[in-house]
Amino acid sequence: MQHGTRNGYLAAAGTVAIWTGFILISRSGGKSDLTPYDILALRLGTATLALVLFTKPLPAALWRDGRLWLLALIGGVAYGLLAYMAFKTVPAAHGAILLPGLQPFLVALAALLITGRRPNPARLWGFLVIGLGMALTAAPLLRNTPDSGVLEGDLLMLAASASWAVFSVLAKNWSPGPWLLTRFMALASALLYLPVYLFVLPKALDQVAVQTLVIQGLYQGLGPTILAMLLYVKAVESLGPARVGALLALVPVLAGLIAVPLLGEPMTPWLAGGLLAVSSGAYLAARPNTLETGRTPCPTST
Repeated sequence: MQHGTRNGYLAAAGTVAIWTGFILISRSGGKSDLTPYDILALRLGTATLALVLFTKPLPAALWRDGRLWLLALIGGVAYGLLAYMAFKTVPAAHGAILLPGLQPFLVALAALLITGRRPNPARLWGFLVIGLGMALTAAPLLRNTPDSGVLEGDLLMLAASASWAVFSVLAKNWSPGPWLLTRFMALASALLYLPVYLFVLPKALDQVAVQTLVIQGLYQGLGPTILAMLLYVKAVESLGPARVGALLALVPVLAGLIAVPLLGEPMTPWLAGGLLAVSSGAYLAARPNTLETGRTPCPTST
């Protein structure tokens, strides 16, 4: 194996690990006394501090681009709030299915609705398998009276995933580059959100141990927001977007399985089948090197 290829696989493995951890850490935060508003504030505050201290200022022209502010509002603030609100009630496996697992289908749908771009027919088999996984996951809810909290959380998670899909499609045409967009997203999202959080939204930072605040702040702010993006770009440069997209299909099944011993969450046969089907479908949908998902970051990075 060539040196560049090996480094590409290492970068892809790091990306998978960080995005899998995002599902687990976010669900852990959701099960704590922290509010969703606290977790998003910790994420954006930590990322902003790191970027201000260790990176150069952004070009002034970026701050005057209204399209980038809209991207920050959709992909930074709205996505983060919806996802963290959902993680208060939904199991990690549901988050793994509805966030990274459902993205290939939602991005293709958003591209069709916004730009009129039709997906590559070769990806349709992947979408069908994703649909099967969704059906397997939803089957117990249809057979029994659904838990209202879990059902509401699933809808919030679906909305979060849809907001990231819209962001992904718009970013393809508006992005100034992955690293510039990553930095702008974090900083602009903080400017939009933190003042509202400080003066309006409820807080529970004093209700949890300092260790919880440190874990949520450092992981959320540095992991998926900054490090995963750098590793993702490196992996795509070395391996290509299709191969990296296929590897990222591991995230749903890994997050769902690890949540069983780590968070004590149940794994039913229906849910296991749903995880396997969604991951398989995401793999099939990512294999063709198509424009819709070629360089779109996973829905765990800001």
